[in-house]
Amino acid sequence: MNTIGATYLDSAIKRFLTYKTLGDMTFAQLEEQDFFFQPSEQSNSIAVIIQHLHGNMLSRWTDFLSTDGEKEGRNRDEEFSPPTCTAKELVALWEKGWRCLIDTLTSLREEDLLKTITIRHEPLIVIDAINRQLAHYPHHVGQIVYLGKMIRDQHWRSLSISKGSSQTFNNDMEKRFKH
Repeated sequence: MNTIGATYLDSAIKRFLTYKTLGDMTFAQLEEQDFFFQPSEQSNSIAVIIQHLHGNMLSRWTDFLSTDGEKEGRNRDEEFSPPTCTAKELVALWEKGWRCLIDTLTSLREEDLLKTITIRHEPLIVIDAINRQLAHYPHHVGQIVYLGKMIRDQHWRSLSISKGSSQTFNNDMEKRFKH
């Protein structure tokens, strides 16, 4: 039988991977130039958001239990500069960040969950640090999805329940989970 801690970690990993999948499904609909579209001067492109998530994930999840989550070598401000790489290289950064996160979460044990770590010198228990990132990453994935919808417009393929299909979806779910 799973313990509460193991169940929590499994749930957190599942939630993180759900958001990663939404990003992956958005990228699959984009052309090279779409990654670099910036709606306004004050807005971020998908490419910039990927750079930021990559930097944040490596900083937060590398040596998670033993070093501050804001690593000295991280240049957060640079993450918001226009990238000089290709879409393929951006997706590789995306994958590297997510791999660091998932590998770290997979390595945690139940007794780690109540340990105290720091992010920018702020002490947090591990559960709170995980929850903090469960709020942060979906925020940015939502931006990626929204930009993708904006860019693809009428060519966008829905990542969830299409407009007008809620009842059909609910009926299918009832059949799927009804014993």
